[in-house]
Amino acid sequence: MAANTFGRIFILTTFGESHGEAIGGIIDGCPPGITLDMDAIQHELNRRKPGQSAIVTQRKEPDEVKFLSGIFEGKTTGVPIGFIVPNTNQKSNDYSHIKDVYRPSHADYTYDQKYGIRDYRGGGRSSARETISRVVGGAIAKQVIPQIKINAFTSSVGDIFIDKPYQALDFDLTESNAVRCPDTESAAKMEEYIKQIRKEGDTVGGTVTCVIQNVPVGLGEPVFDKLHAELSKAMLSINAVKGFEYGSGFCGAKMKGSEHNDIFNPDGSTKTNLSGGIQGGISNGMDIYFRVAFKPVATIMQEQTTIDSSGNEVQMHGKGRHDPCVVPRAVPIVEAMAALVLADFYLLSKK
Repeated sequence: MAANTFGRIFILTTFGESHGEAIGGIIDGCPPGITLDMDAIQHELNRRKPGQSAIVTQRKEPDEVKFLSGIFEGKTTGVPIGFIVPNTNQKSNDYSHIKDVYRPSHADYTYDQKYGIRDYRGGGRSSARETISRVVGGAIAKQVIPQIKINAFTSSVGDIFIDKPYQALDFDLTESNAVRCPDTESAAKMEEYIKQIRKEGDTVGGTVTCVIQNVPVGLGEPVFDKLHAELSKAMLSINAVKGFEYGSGFCGAKMKGSEHNDIFNPDGSTKTNLSGGIQGGISNGMDIYFRVAFKPVATIMQEQTTIDSSGNEVQMHGKGRHDPCVVPRAVPIVEAMAALVLADFYLLSKK
């Protein structure tokens, strides 16, 4: 299996499966001499880990990171940073019923066809548990670019949306509720809806919005490595993501140029920011903001018709511990991937 590496200067390579011994990674290209806040790194993992509220999977994992190299006396040394996060609460028997069955909308069929073998225990490498390594990498990337502020939050669940612009939100409220929505009224509605969906044995999707502030002008390359293209790739590589839009996004397609153009102020800032902080693939100093769409989790606690590895039609019923809505736990993953992209471009600009 190829393509387990992300980045060009700040490079993250990940490894591990959902029910293997551990999830882990290697970070190459991290500058030396950075004093790492280990509590901040663990905090990001705690935001992502299962079992943290009644509306997420109840798999109990401490998700404690162990660093193996690249750090001495609390500082990065410039050599590769190796780390692992042990898996301690595997229940592989929860998946024995799908050993020869392809779950609808999972990677079971495609993995089997591509590799001729698959790890059916929780999806193996295709499990969202792989994102642990991204969160560790992103937490370190944030400390490479501390001046850049990255705030993601749940902006919708199903058809419940925040009806305020992000400028009117207090990001300090994001962690005040299980849904990770900084609008408390919307958060309450989202949480009740997720609980209702869980009782029905079903799942629901939603969106995560991310706002990146204090970005210097000039990050990004103008042709194939546009800043928004790399952010899009980063977000679309996250499990369950089905869409990405930045700035005015798809709404901009309905507008006239006279409505959409961001008029300059004398200092180079713009009166509006429909460009989403990126013009010509390069950051312009304004806030970068984008939205990421997540599908409903594919495993539902209802009977469905599917096929087995011999092509026979069979009935299956979801088992195990699964999120009724992945969006709240995806918030720190979106931040982590954004941080990896920004740190990479920041270091590239210093070359």
